[in-house]
Amino acid sequence: MTRMLYIIIVVSFLDTFIQLPIITPYAIDLGASHMLTGAIVAIYSLTNMIGNIVGGHFIDRFGRKQMLLLGVISVAIILLFYPLAQTGMQLLTIRFLHGLAGGVLIPAAFAFIGDQTKKQTRGKTMAFTGASIGIAAILGPALGGAMAAQSKVEHVFIFVSILFVVTSVLIIKYVKDTYTKTDRGKASLRKFFPILKNPFIMQASLAAFALMVSNGTLAFALPLKVEDISLSSAVTGMLLSTFGITALIVFLTPINRIYDRFSPVVLVLTGIGLISASLVVVNYMSNFWVGFIAMIVYGFGFALIFPSMNRMVADATTESNRGKAYGVFYAFFSLGVVAGSTCSGIVSQYLGMPFIFSALVMFMCGLLLFVMTKVTQKDTSCLD
Repeated sequence: MTRMLYIIIVVSFLDTFIQLPIITPYAIDLGASHMLTGAIVAIYSLTNMIGNIVGGHFIDRFGRKQMLLLGVISVAIILLFYPLAQTGMQLLTIRFLHGLAGGVLIPAAFAFIGDQTKKQTRGKTMAFTGASIGIAAILGPALGGAMAAQSKVEHVFIFVSILFVVTSVLIIKYVKDTYTKTDRGKASLRKFFPILKNPFIMQASLAAFALMVSNGTLAFALPLKVEDISLSSAVTGMLLSTFGITALIVFLTPINRIYDRFSPVVLVLTGIGLISASLVVVNYMSNFWVGFIAMIVYGFGFALIFPSMNRMVADATTESNRGKAYGVFYAFFSLGVVAGSTCSGIVSQYLGMPFIFSALVMFMCGLLLFVMTKVTQKDTSCLD
């Protein structure tokens, strides 16, 4: 069943990655301004954040499978509305609903995986989840850019909708819930407060926010940067796929031993530093090869961060609160995309340096994470 969950993660993230090279040009083609386009990119993650938190509670209350299936079917239906959009505001509304419906998918999948893995091997298991996302990051942007270049953009949304329909059938047939009625009785809204006070979950959430600020910036600004240097949307897809390939190499080769050998916090801090550097390089990108090298660095940083922060959440929770914990965690994940894409739209319009802005945010988050880690270590040593 774990393999089936990896497939679900691939499809769920493909839904996001396949739109990266096309959603900004699509919004502009519908007449949206740069600021409205930034909002269109961001609104998905804003409502996704709401779906993460609310869905996280119901994942613990009613079980993983039911909520996962509900999210998959809802997204499949909403995707069919994208080709019907005629204005930027209509596209904004569709993205609003899309994010809300999809908010339950990833917390449910990761709660499933957390339930089935042991702490001693969780680092490598989370690396495989990262590999699933890496596959989506490779296929998504390249496929979205290629389909948009060869046919209508609308076909991309129809294609993904079909994938979700197929996934819903697989969930019904192959996925068994890991939760019992007794477990469900333990779920309570009051358990959100201890989660918010848990230093390890908050550190992981800060890392998620930082990572997705950078990803939101790429989603909004990289297509515009590629156009500025007179390259096609297919190049945007290639560049975005490059970081996915790099991450996949780390996830699936013996390099993945680092996840069980080094502290998750050390890996996260190193990844934040690498991504910050890559964003600065992208800001001054003048040709494809400069961007290619920057995306390799970005991919390695992504590979260090993603499994490590997911492991931190799984290690700090139990079955009765894991859904809510991942809901909170992925809410910060979504908040990072909102901040990244929205602020990048504003910065792009008035200052023209969205990648530098994102690099500074990453640096500040890394610094705050370092301070939080030192405080937590000091408090733990005092208790000992």
